[in-house]
Amino acid sequence: MAIRIDLQPALDLDLALTREWLVTNGLGGFASGTIAGVNTRRYHGLLVAAIDPPVRRMLLLAEIEEWLVLPGAEPQPISAQEYWDGTLYPDGFKQLQLAEIDGMLPCFRWSLAGRTIEKRLWMEHNVNRTVISYRLVDGDGVRLRIRPLFAHRDYHEQRHGPGGFDIAETSDGWIVDAAGVRSSFEVRPAPTLRSGPDWYWRVLHRAERERGLDAEEDLFTPGICEVDLEPGIEAVVIAGTESAPPGWNVMTSFEAARRRQSSALGPATNPLATQLTIAAEQFRVTRSPALSPHAAPQGGRDSSRTVIAGYHWFTDWGRDSMISLPGLALRPGSLWEARAVLETNLRFLNQGLIPNRFPDGGQAPEYDAMDATLWLFQAIAAYLRASGDWRFIVERLQLVEDIIDWHRRGTHHGIAVDQRDGLLAGGEEGYALTWMDARVQDWVVTPRRGKPIEINALWYNALRLTADWCERAGRPAGEYRAMATQAFESAQRRYWFADGGYFYDCIDGPEGDDTSLRPNQVIALGLGYPLLDGDRARAAFDCVTAKLHTPYGLRTLTPEDPRYRPIYRGDQQARDAAYHMGMVWPWLLGPYLDARQRITGDRAGAKQLLEPFLAHLHEAGLGSVSEIFEPEPPFRPVGCIAQAWSVAEILRHALGSD
Repeated sequence: MAIRIDLQPALDLDLALTREWLVTNGLGGFASGTIAGVNTRRYHGLLVAAIDPPVRRMLLLAEIEEWLVLPGAEPQPISAQEYWDGTLYPDGFKQLQLAEIDGMLPCFRWSLAGRTIEKRLWMEHNVNRTVISYRLVDGDGVRLRIRPLFAHRDYHEQRHGPGGFDIAETSDGWIVDAAGVRSSFEVRPAPTLRSGPDWYWRVLHRAERERGLDAEEDLFTPGICEVDLEPGIEAVVIAGTESAPPGWNVMTSFEAARRRQSSALGPATNPLATQLTIAAEQFRVTRSPALSPHAAPQGGRDSSRTVIAGYHWFTDWGRDSMISLPGLALRPGSLWEARAVLETNLRFLNQGLIPNRFPDGGQAPEYDAMDATLWLFQAIAAYLRASGDWRFIVERLQLVEDIIDWHRRGTHHGIAVDQRDGLLAGGEEGYALTWMDARVQDWVVTPRRGKPIEINALWYNALRLTADWCERAGRPAGEYRAMATQAFESAQRRYWFADGGYFYDCIDGPEGDDTSLRPNQVIALGLGYPLLDGDRARAAFDCVTAKLHTPYGLRTLTPEDPRYRPIYRGDQQARDAAYHMGMVWPWLLGPYLDARQRITGDRAGAKQLLEPFLAHLHEAGLGSVSEIFEPEPPFRPVGCIAQAWSVAEILRHALGSD
């Protein structure tokens, strides 16, 4: 499936600046930009390398200025850049004719001076290397002038001021050393080099300005190089943390990238499932064995695997990995990878919890989530259904039982079973322990302290699944069944909010029971062992559908609530205040459709409810699914341009409706 955006005869610059492409390398590294060629984010660049996969991401090569040098005429640009005062120079987007995403591989075409130039870009798998090819599609030969611009900084930051760069000229480019990292820039066939170190000042990243953040950057250039573009001969740029190996061939490299995309495709026949199957590949990455305790290769493969939560700025999060895994990696050919992700998280168990977040700098993981470990049970169950690998759980039952025991006795942040009703409670001042975890410094936007409804739905399922697995392994299961029964019976008594006709979002909080109409109750309705069922479940589902359902997911708060925020703009505090106070989250369509099928028995209707995402593939992050949407028409996509659980949950149901 190719996503084509025709940009002629009249280019819509605003459209081109809000359509972004993304390619990845299986290590957490990536390249990304807008189809206009203007970098609008601090995260846009041609080589973002994961130095300790998938973390310590460094933006090395920010961009390339590209010009066609014509005999007897002024050079014509095909690149573009914006500066602090709004100046757009060069303005090569004016000649851009077509942007196309083939799977997740971008291609661009310009028509100028009687010539058509095609540019393709990809990353090599499991290598911090980006390849860019230029081809003369039509017209006479022409000379291509290239000027690389380097940042060499942490991908969350901006570079300011001169200094700190050392360069060495090679026969086909430069070696650049800065910020403790070396990068290589090569051009083929043999270019004409003119070294001349210089700085480009105050490049603008307009999306950062809109976010109230540092929006300007200074970039370093080692000089320019020129190469001839002739019919049948490609010009190639190779940028990486090391030089291309001897015998490297551009055609072999490109065909490997295309084969990897093709190999991901399974039996899916509908366009949405086909595209998202390819997009799903971008999130499954290697975790460096040095960052994973007790890592050991299995079956000739590195068993340390993880899931990137979202591009551009997330790394791997335990909660996101567990929610995403059933949609991302439970198909033939990828089951080993799903198992490896489970093993990676189990290695990090601490007092019965898997990590919520692995920090960017490789520091110790954070254990500040009530639900990440409970979603682990769901991911294991999905893996077992897909693989039949019962030995996996038999060998890890002691770990599973230890998790249950820690939750019963009490673990981090006050997470413990209330022995009076068998429900799981938790919370601590200054923390947000559920997936609604927005926090601005000391302000916790949605603390949800007490007994959140989806937490206890997941807890009930963890108990039921543990009992099932123990029985299969010939181990005692009665205690877990008794705990599950107590939790279930308590939930029937405690969660129904009769005046609203739906379920409390959280009970026994510091201010009592929370009557906020939120989407978390659909998780309690749609899990394999539903915590809540019957007439009340149908009434609650109908209420959620009427008040929270949109074409792109579920609102996080009803519009009737005075706290509802329909706009996601401004600085971090303004955006985080809206994050779970109305914004639409596509991943919630997964449990919503599970609940819908369970309550109505209608499986066929899911396909129709997913159709809006076909159009979404042509906006924001091309070919992928955004993190969130504004909750009112036109439902503007915002947040990350490619989010793992958004892709995974839409894909899971798209495959189910195929």
